Amino acid sequence: MNDRRYLPLLFIVMFFVMVGFGIIIPVLPFYAEQIGATPTQLGWLMAVYSFMQFLFAPMWGRLSDRYGRKPFLLLGIFGLALSFFLFALATKLWMLFAARIIGGFLSAATMPTAMAYVADVTTEENRGKGMGIIGAAVGLGFIFGPAIGGVFSKHSLTVPFWVAGGLSLMTAIFVFFFLNESLSREKRSDGETRRPSIRTALRSDVSRLYMLQLIVTFSLAGLEATFAYFAAQRAGLASTELGYIFMIMGLAGAVVQGGLLGKLIQSFGEGTVIRAGLFLSVLGFSLILLIHNFWTAALYLTIFGIGNGVIRPCVSALLTKHTTDGQGTATGLLSSFDSLGRIGGPAIAGWLFTLKPSLPYIMGIVLTFVSFVLFQSFQHTMMQKGSV
Repeated sequence: MNDRRYLPLLFIVMFFVMVGFGIIIPVLPFYAEQIGATPTQLGWLMAVYSFMQFLFAPMWGRLSDRYGRKPFLLLGIFGLALSFFLFALATKLWMLFAARIIGGFLSAATMPTAMAYVADVTTEENRGKGMGIIGAAVGLGFIFGPAIGGVFSKHSLTVPFWVAGGLSLMTAIFVFFFLNESLSREKRSDGETRRPSIRTALRSDVSRLYMLQLIVTFSLAGLEATFAYFAAQRAGLASTELGYIFMIMGLAGAVVQGGLLGKLIQSFGEGTVIRAGLFLSVLGFSLILLIHNFWTAALYLTIFGIGNGVIRPCVSALLTKHTTDGQGTATGLLSSFDSLGRIGGPAIAGWLFTLKPSLPYIMGIVLTFVSFVLFQSFQHTMMQKGSV
């Protein structure tokens, strides 16, 4: 089914999913601390969610190839709602971990099926634009969600979790009634398809795309984990100013992904856009080392954010074009590598920051050059096979 009429509906769905997810971000550390979590336990509480997504995203993506996208999109959004409600009801630390594990397990179905849905309803020429729309929805959701969470937290630390759960539940109802299934029965796998593993993925022609996704996410997560401390040291920026900086970066990224990316891909192709994104990422990392006030921090972080942001939709689009597995299987594995980057990035960047504050960004520069080599290798392989 190639029908782009469903992309605006999917944009609405993913926007509200990410608003709900973002609502709890400013509240979770204080809520966990109130229940008795130490900083180390809070770190594990954050990591276990990504770890569950790393484990189970490929499974949900593969099942969506067999049974359709809509059931698993519903499952993922409902899983988010359930985890938020469990958080609101938690009175002990183990209950927070249980809610986080359940949420990670079920919500791991959301992103792979959303990306596979885009692949179902777009042509190859419009695939990158469709993936960019999803990226824009995610970016905008993460801008508005934390702001809403901050407002509701003034009443009680549990209120944002009830609001996030209610919003997720309403989004699931919207999906049930208004979003049609994108994968026709004749295009579904028969269940005999061999189960792909990460080891198998790393041996395939598209392995460099998986590794590129891992490195891009790893670098971004490391920056997100350390930038507040770095900016406070170098420019004396407070938390309020940092919030504005990340909002500016998010808005710029959403505009580029949702409005300009499709035109850029049509004019130059995914390959050129990815290379430009890698260049901007290196430039942004390098300039971040030179920040000295609010405006330089906002400008340099935005340069990095735009570069990093345009890479990801293009990687998703290329993967769905060149994979030999089902779309859900491929996007599930991609989400798994994305989660792995979110697990390792903050931990390693935080350790490097304790050694020297500039090291996480120097690491980002080096890894981005590695990404460029990986992508050049991928394109060379595809050209030899006549696929590019």
